[in-house]
Amino acid sequence: MKETVTTIHIYHTNDVHSHFENWPQIKRFLKQRKELAIRAGEAVFLFDIGDHVDRSHPFTEGTEGKGNITLLNEAGYDAATIGNNEGITMSKQELESLYEEAMFDVVLCNIKELNGEQPYWSKASSILETADGVRIGLVGATAPYYTFYRQLGWDVLEPHAELQRVSRNLRKEVDVIVCLSHLGINEDRLLATECPELDIILGGHTHHLLPTGEWSDDTLIAATGKFGQYVGHIQVDIDRLTNQVVHMEAEVFPTDAMERTAEDVQEINSYISVGDQSLQVPVFYNPSPLSQRLTGDSPLSSLFGRALLTYTNADCALFNAGIFLGSLDEGWVTKGNLHSLLPHPINPCIVQLDGAELLAIYEQSLDPKWAELEIKGLGFRGTFMGSMIHEHLYRNHEGRLFAGNRLVKSGEKYSLATLDMFTFGYFFPLLKEVPKQYIMPEMLRDVLGWYGKKYFNE
Repeated sequence: MKETVTTIHIYHTNDVHSHFENWPQIKRFLKQRKELAIRAGEAVFLFDIGDHVDRSHPFTEGTEGKGNITLLNEAGYDAATIGNNEGITMSKQELESLYEEAMFDVVLCNIKELNGEQPYWSKASSILETADGVRIGLVGATAPYYTFYRQLGWDVLEPHAELQRVSRNLRKEVDVIVCLSHLGINEDRLLATECPELDIILGGHTHHLLPTGEWSDDTLIAATGKFGQYVGHIQVDIDRLTNQVVHMEAEVFPTDAMERTAEDVQEINSYISVGDQSLQVPVFYNPSPLSQRLTGDSPLSSLFGRALLTYTNADCALFNAGIFLGSLDEGWVTKGNLHSLLPHPINPCIVQLDGAELLAIYEQSLDPKWAELEIKGLGFRGTFMGSMIHEHLYRNHEGRLFAGNRLVKSGEKYSLATLDMFTFGYFFPLLKEVPKQYIMPEMLRDVLGWYGKKYFNE
């Protein structure tokens, strides 16, 4: 029986988020495993499941993500799909050029041009073939942030329906179908039941770790957590007489157990140096030091508040003091300074509120819990939320609330400039339901840089 079985090795990563501290080990491990497989006459493929890019790292920011693609090329990846960090933290032009030098397929079926065409830099599906003729079909999809993608100029389709359609068409052409799914574990479990054509689902997005995989009938679901902490491996054994899968098993390899050399440390530091050098571009001259505080207003928060209001033309603004990861010194402020200060992939947002709603949001923002609240995710790259900062939103000596020069009254409309993460329902549930306009692709650091250049350098 052994002589009729061919073995395929699949190695996979997801949600690296530009955590390059493990990347030299990952690259060496993948090359070693690939060499072992080839010497044994076995096929091997490498896949990334998205969010390899994260603009909070200077290497990624300084190279507009193209440095990440170089790293994937060097490691010998065969295919990837995109995550939301590739898809919605980059402008349409940046995403269109991101994969220009990619030596692998970008497999993605649910992001289209506005005219319905497949973007030229991606494929709805792909087929890889082993030396002995086993054909592996690849499909891929990413989390459908409808509003954000459409604002950036993309059409986004419901991923389950698209994956089912593409997989059914592909099934008759291939022996195995692997789905690259940046949808999250709950979506992957649902997909496994909806789409039995899929043999393997490689997941990401929700940073889940499945050390030995998870079975749903005949579909194997696998994922490697986050930040390059693990590399996933699936062994697929196929009967060459029937080209049917006879065995599959999943495992993960922790990268902290892999050898780390002095050269690895130098390589990691070189990524930072390349990014820092690329970001040494002067933006504006800052005439006086601007300090920040985690609790209460500061010179820096005041400057940012004015920038946010000027850029959005809103009546008032609300943001948290913890977004600033430092202060600004007197002198020239570079792109690197702004990136270090505001590394978050967070966009401004304008929400439209009735006076009663604005009053409710204001009252909620006064809760002292905000100052020491630790948060993760939602694009935030700091640690503590910090107290809420109000710009042009204040009570007078009589206790009445004003938005700019307007008394806040129930039944009247007001525009509030804030952060996109406040509109997702976790902190201010009311802001999830009200009319809103996301400002994209500009991030918070872009707004501050624009304001500084406009008002300090004129």
